[in-house]
Amino acid sequence: MKIRTVLGDIPPETLGVTSCHEHLLWSVPEPYQDEDPDLGFDSIPASVAELRYFKAAGGNALIEMTTKEIGRAALDLCQISAAANVHIIAATGHHKHKFSAGLLQEQTTDQIVSTIFNDLHEGMDGTPVCAGVIKAATSLNAASPIEQKVIQAVGIAHQKSGAPVSTHTEAGSFAIEQVGLLLKHGVAAEKLLIGHLDRNLTWETYISLAQKGVYLGFDQIGKEKYWPDAERIQLIHKLIQTGYTSQILLSCDSARKSTWHTHNPQVNGPAYLFMDFIPALCRSGIGEADIETILIQNPARFLAF
Repeated sequence: MKIRTVLGDIPPETLGVTSCHEHLLWSVPEPYQDEDPDLGFDSIPASVAELRYFKAAGGNALIEMTTKEIGRAALDLCQISAAANVHIIAATGHHKHKFSAGLLQEQTTDQIVSTIFNDLHEGMDGTPVCAGVIKAATSLNAASPIEQKVIQAVGIAHQKSGAPVSTHTEAGSFAIEQVGLLLKHGVAAEKLLIGHLDRNLTWETYISLAQKGVYLGFDQIGKEKYWPDAERIQLIHKLIQTGYTSQILLSCDSARKSTWHTHNPQVNGPAYLFMDFIPALCRSGIGEADIETILIQNPARFLAF
């Protein structure tokens, strides 16, 4: 078993404290690039500075969920990882229809499988830098035909490689249906992380997903406009009390310049997870052993293949 980082494979036990859904370099593709100038990161020095701040706060690794159609930059991620001394796990697979349709419209399922497998084992975009996680995505309340094609390809690539799968759900919608599709196409529940669930979903949805054996992504931490962190903490408490500690994964998904400490010193960026949220979890009564399970053991188990 190994975890595949941009700088090479590492033993799972060396991964350390991990944030499970972040972006370091990414861009909104045409024709949507001017819709919101706050979205996207295009500076290696800024990424290094932000990741060093993350490291100083206690982070040792992160999953970088940028795919090809939104500007994945494999060699740049290597440079950032080495400069900040933080493990980076890069993503293959694809984002939602809005961003990926132009790239995938004419591709067959077999072609998508081949690209994913090559990204995992040979290197991304003509480089020797390998991905360590596969991304799948669905749109608001639905999966488009292209998204369904990607999900089928992800299932095949997962079965061939054993690589973990991490997803985008649009505003947390279609989560149960998305899990059903991915399991149907062969993704193992214990290697499946469902993203963006903390966008105001009900306890019934969480418990239904937990019972399926998948990982539950609390990856909008700090985004009070979607849901207060106090509600996230309450849900995490209930999941721990119900016996699902080993399926919880955390991150902030900081994808806007205004959310990074480097660009906006009034905020903590991805380091918010360690500087603000984890102390709040501790104050709420969640014990050190459970915190260690969620931040260290769960990511290592999820990412190992």
